[in-house]
Amino acid sequence: MDNRLVSLAVSELGECLHINDNFLATAESCTGGLLASTLTDTPGSSEWFAGSVVAYSNAVKEKLLGVDPELLREHGAVSEQVVLAMARGVLDAVGAQVSVAISGIAGPSGGTPDKPVGTVWMAWAWPSGSRARRYDFSGPREAVKDQAVMTAINGLLSVVR
Repeated sequence: MDNRLVSLAVSELGECLHINDNFLATAESCTGGLLASTLTDTPGSSEWFAGSVVAYSNAVKEKLLGVDPELLREHGAVSEQVVLAMARGVLDAVGAQVSVAISGIAGPSGGTPDKPVGTVWMAWAWPSGSRARRYDFSGPREAVKDQAVMTAINGLLSVVR
């Protein structure tokens, strides 16, 4: 990741959230807390970042984020339905007004023909709505995670601007 660009994007995100008295929550699976770490690298992030749930296992997705086990069985953890549930669940769990959820296959193994390595689903949620999108990132595990983090931040900017 280009640290300078990330820092600028996070600073803008923080300003937008703070001006509107909104707090952000994250629900992360394949990024393992990298997004939360990146956000909290910014001084003053406590004014707009509420918290994060790193839900790497399906059990944590169910227990802490309220993801319906049937969604996981029917669609898998890397799916539109599950990230939307994660994004809504973390809003409630953390008490924030804006959230992002990330679930994917960072590699090097774990991919399938329908969901190859680099497949990442993200969802953004806010009190009046939500949206999700699938991404197909490339490169080794660290590159997939970095691309996911930057994409999540850019998506958050589009929600809060």
